[in-house]
Amino acid sequence: MNIKRWVARREQDWQRLNQLLGKVEQKRLKNLTSSEIRELASLYRSVAADLARARTQEVGKTLTQSLQTLTTRGYTQIYQGSRKQEWQAVKEFYSWGFPTVVQKTFIYTTVATALFLFSGLIAWWYAWQDPTFMSLIVPERLISQVRDRGELWMGSIVGIEPLASSNIMINNISVSFGAVAGGITGGIYTTYLMILNGLLIGAVATLVGQNNLAYPFWAFVFPHGALELPAIFLAGGAGLLIAKGILFPGKYRRIDAIKIHSSLAAQLVFGIVPLLVIAGIIEGFISPNPAIPDPIKYLIGISLLIGLVMYFNRQQSTVN
Repeated sequence: MNIKRWVARREQDWQRLNQLLGKVEQKRLKNLTSSEIRELASLYRSVAADLARARTQEVGKTLTQSLQTLTTRGYTQIYQGSRKQEWQAVKEFYSWGFPTVVQKTFIYTTVATALFLFSGLIAWWYAWQDPTFMSLIVPERLISQVRDRGELWMGSIVGIEPLASSNIMINNISVSFGAVAGGITGGIYTTYLMILNGLLIGAVATLVGQNNLAYPFWAFVFPHGALELPAIFLAGGAGLLIAKGILFPGKYRRIDAIKIHSSLAAQLVFGIVPLLVIAGIIEGFISPNPAIPDPIKYLIGISLLIGLVMYFNRQQSTVN
């Protein structure tokens, strides 16, 4: 290989890559035009090949080091730079995007919440009036443990916190994803999950209330429930969003309505996963911990709920 001719032929591309990298390093990748981004990627691959050739042909230490530096800069901006932008996008979504989507889809979350609460009130009413109703919803072993032994079941978590926490996370995420996926049934399965969980919490609330265990029970529920229940309501709202696109496309073509509503639902899902993970950690390590006084658990739950409401209102107050 004639090294001088090769250098003369390739030097223009090296200078152009150096020019583009200088622009990226000063103004970031997103300030390049689409054609410049394609050119940058193409030049990076070419210069990486030139570096490999320079090493095998022993063209000189100075030139090899220059190509190595140029290639390293290209790699940093193209790959690590794009990862930084991805993390920046994630940060911006959780800072502003998620609250905005919550506000935009508030009516669907409200409907899911109403289904849950109304079902809970029905279960609470019937369980007080008819003791046999409770046995249709609550497992018999829990009824026996509370009524016969006067004990709550949360103590079984103590001592196996990591395992319990991971299992709780998986269960909560499964329920939430089921509520979202239920949208493809026209919202029937989503509605079923909201009602079923509402009936269960209503019946359990009656059970512990009848046996003077309401205070420690809600002390257990409040810390993680402040995040877990809103996340499940949001998942229910996401499922109803998908159902809306399927059943009532409105002014859009049905396929377009499904895409629009599914996009909003996907953003809700992306947003609630951290809530469910944090709730699972709290439910595994804090909620059942006998060393933490019940008043502190109530305080934790109330503080988390207030913080969550303020967070969901964040974008709205900024825009206004």
